Amino acid sequence: MSRAFITGLAGPTLASDERGFLRDAAPWGLILFKRNIEVPDQVRRLIEEARTAIGEGVPVLVDQEGGRVQRLGPPHWPGYPPGAAYGRLYDDDPGCGLAAARLGGRLIAADLQPLGIDVDCLPLGDVPVAGADNVIGDRAYGDTPDKVAAIAAALAEGLMQGGVLPVVKHLPGHGRANVDSHARLPVVTTDRSALESSDFRAFRLLKDLPLGMTAHVVFTAVDPAAPATTSPTMIGDVIRGSIGFAGALMSDDISMGALSGTIAERTRTAIAAGCDLVLHCNGRLAEMLAVASEAPVLDGMAARRAASAIAARRPPGELDEAAMRNEFQALMARPARGAPMAVS
Repeated sequence: MSRAFITGLAGPTLASDERGFLRDAAPWGLILFKRNIEVPDQVRRLIEEARTAIGEGVPVLVDQEGGRVQRLGPPHWPGYPPGAAYGRLYDDDPGCGLAAARLGGRLIAADLQPLGIDVDCLPLGDVPVAGADNVIGDRAYGDTPDKVAAIAAALAEGLMQGGVLPVVKHLPGHGRANVDSHARLPVVTTDRSALESSDFRAFRLLKDLPLGMTAHVVFTAVDPAAPATTSPTMIGDVIRGSIGFAGALMSDDISMGALSGTIAERTRTAIAAGCDLVLHCNGRLAEMLAVASEAPVLDGMAARRAASAIAARRPPGELDEAAMRNEFQALMARPARGAPMAVS
């Protein structure tokens, strides 16, 4: 049976000690980063070997957003625009913006699915505000919850049409973070009513997506001390309660600088707070072993939510990839209304 964590790997090939770890620890999923990715055949081989060790159905995740966050890129895979590019197109023509986002998701899926990657940590539901740290920045689709949610839903739809599950992040919102949670713990002091009408609203509109990822962010209006990842109040009252998210909930990377305590303590606390799955990304085997020592076997409601997410996968539909890429490029190249015409 699977254990309640998702693990990274150290490099582009599967080391013998990693193979034994995957076999014995039985993680629910695997996540890849640039350090694991060289060329298509190598990625396929790495995934096949990992699945042989863990089990054929194990989900394989990646962060493939576009812009600054794109683990697979040229020359072997296309580059994609940052999320803000969809927002700019949406401002000019909402229908075109949503069509472009849907096409972007479908084309990303067309890149991932043949490799064996079947989960993308996309879309973002974060609503940034002026003065926030740039860790979200142009990854966001806009600065209003309805616009963000509409574009996020279109991206998720495109991914699912291509046989790839979306992960909505970072619940219940990373847009107000005043520091980068990769390094330090952000503390948001905004009052609850403002959070409900903006940050939480965006995720409320995305609550039916199959998988979600928490934010390592403190919201003092709800829990003055613990970040969402390790706060039973944030997960129970806000993510599962006010937002109503019913999918499988994973932590953001448990090794990030925002969290305190040992890796084992972080794992234990995140699970106790209500995360169904703990995500560990850096590929350091000693930390992977610590996560595995504290991650329980998936059972009960967590197992049902994880199984429901996997059941949402469907085979990719037919695709005229060349035509779709041309359409996507044409949409993204549209000049903004009112922009001066080029003169030759």
